Amino acid sequence: MTRRRALGQHFLRDRGIARSIVDLVAPTPRDLVVEVGPGEGALTGELAARAGRVVALEVDPRLVAALRARLTGIEIVEADARTWDYTALSRPPGGRVLVVGNLPYSVGTAILTALVGARTAIDDMAVMLQREVAERVAAAPGSRVYGSLSVFVQLRADVRVALRVPPGAFRPPPKVESAVLRLSTLPGLRVPVADEARLTEVVRAAFARRRKTLVNALAAGLAMSAPDVRQAIVGAGIDPGRRPETLTLDEFSAVAGRL
Repeated sequence: MTRRRALGQHFLRDRGIARSIVDLVAPTPRDLVVEVGPGEGALTGELAARAGRVVALEVDPRLVAALRARLTGIEIVEADARTWDYTALSRPPGGRVLVVGNLPYSVGTAILTALVGARTAIDDMAVMLQREVAERVAAAPGSRVYGSLSVFVQLRADVRVALRVPPGAFRPPPKVESAVLRLSTLPGLRVPVADEARLTEVVRAAFARRRKTLVNALAAGLAMSAPDVRQAIVGAGIDPGRRPETLTLDEFSAVAGRL
């Protein structure tokens, strides 16, 4: 297996789609853009033509060498986008920090989680993921694909599916469709949260057993007695017989506060 295939990377080759992705964040000469996974540079040229500064993060050393040989005026950094320190970024005077990227399928969720976790350093993002992952991120409560990733991202950013991208736009074509998420980070959390770590535990426990009622899912996932969990849920003004996927961000926060 090649490194490219191991990373789940498919290179964008459609210039029209590349322009549409960059248009979503509309970089200006005042902005700093971090490109995640430049690959063969389909987005990089568009970004370089509009942004004041472009930093491209690429984990594959062969692609890093090829990009450095072909592109000038771009900072090509050999780095793992899952662990790179986005919080060290500084906003340009009067400008924004933007993130654009075609995220490898195999690590797309991990990269997105890292980006959203660094929301205080990033203003806007346009990132491409496998379509089913993108739809899960943007799903509303009550949707069958609404889950812990939806809660994590929506608690910290405005998010929508902005573009759908067919397999033919890539080389090699993937077996699934892709979609581009447009995210605008929030200065704080969307709803009041007493303890972020506890909220994360509660959400993960709830969705780990999403077919169970909320009380049973949390009792099992948090290793607590069902009566204690029921009391906390009722105290938050929520029916303990509801399914986890029906809870809003406010309701998850209220339950976590009671627990």
